[in-house]
Amino acid sequence: MAEFDYLIVGAGLFGAVFAHEAKKNNKKCLVIDRRSHAGGNIYCENKDGINVHKYGAHIFHTNDKPIWDYVNSFVEFNRYTNSPMALYNGEMYNLPFNMNTFYQLWKVKTPEEAQAKIQEQVASLNITNPQNLEEQALSLVGTDVYEKLIKGYTEKQWGRDAKDLPAFIIKRLPVRFTFDNNYFNDKYQGIPVGGYNKLTEALFAGTEVRLGVDYIANRAEFDQLADTVVFTGQIDEYYNYRFGQLEYRSLRFEHEHLNIPNFQGNAVVNYTERQVPFTRIIEHKHFEFGTQPTTVITREYPQEWKSGDEPYYPINDDKNTQLFKQYQQLAEAETKVIFGGRLAEYRYYDMHQVIGAALAKTKKIFPA
Repeated sequence: MAEFDYLIVGAGLFGAVFAHEAKKNNKKCLVIDRRSHAGGNIYCENKDGINVHKYGAHIFHTNDKPIWDYVNSFVEFNRYTNSPMALYNGEMYNLPFNMNTFYQLWKVKTPEEAQAKIQEQVASLNITNPQNLEEQALSLVGTDVYEKLIKGYTEKQWGRDAKDLPAFIIKRLPVRFTFDNNYFNDKYQGIPVGGYNKLTEALFAGTEVRLGVDYIANRAEFDQLADTVVFTGQIDEYYNYRFGQLEYRSLRFEHEHLNIPNFQGNAVVNYTERQVPFTRIIEHKHFEFGTQPTTVITREYPQEWKSGDEPYYPINDDKNTQLFKQYQQLAEAETKVIFGGRLAEYRYYDMHQVIGAALAKTKKIFPA
């Protein structure tokens, strides 16, 4: 008899939801993680009473009321609304692209004027069949919005010239002809009061969590502990890169504690010039309307991913998609291993999507 029903590899959000639902169904779980903390990428580090999003800004948003009710059953969420700013060549612009942005660009005051300006710029370019990201973006929003607010930021994100990136990366761009700076269209939005650790701690309550342990390095030992493995790590690593390595983009975070109460007046400011090496600065206290006497900011630097780096964004081009399908076929043949989460499924998930995927998986395993 194994000691546990489930060994959950990875203490991120997928693993946390799975552990909670399994415990509700009287299953015994062991959760392990390489990192020294639970919570995965939503982990917060407390600095002078400020919850610092250690792995970049995480803003919860969803239109799914059952998922919103689910997370609120563990922790209260505040009323934070994501309204980022963009800084280009010393000038500030509102995001997403809306009437405030268009007034800042062209001093237009009506939707009709703004639409006419964009249509005039798009028409002058004569792009009928966009061949790359640059042409795709220009065909959607024209020259000014692209040059000032998209080009440099996107090139930093991907580490490539926009002309060398495929058009499908930008299928559409959010353009609003209203004076509305709310970045998300979702009905529900906020940050957990007291930070994301409150959410993951509640989900892991009553479940054993062991940190700083490497499943891959000790697989035979850990597999003996449980009847079933729930694997949330990199699927290619699980299979010892049998078909080759999947590719990612990574990030480097530079945190700075400042002895001032307010650095930039907003939680998120994007730096859209290519020459500025970071893509944005996060000021964490503004996620929770903080009044602390000091502040913590984080500069976010995109970078090429290599083994040993944290994989943040899958590169879902044709080559990697085909490679993932090979690993997926192996995964589907497993009878004692469940794969879930952004790394195991090689897809970018927002938080509500991770939770939804974990709940869907557990509902199949533990039908009511």
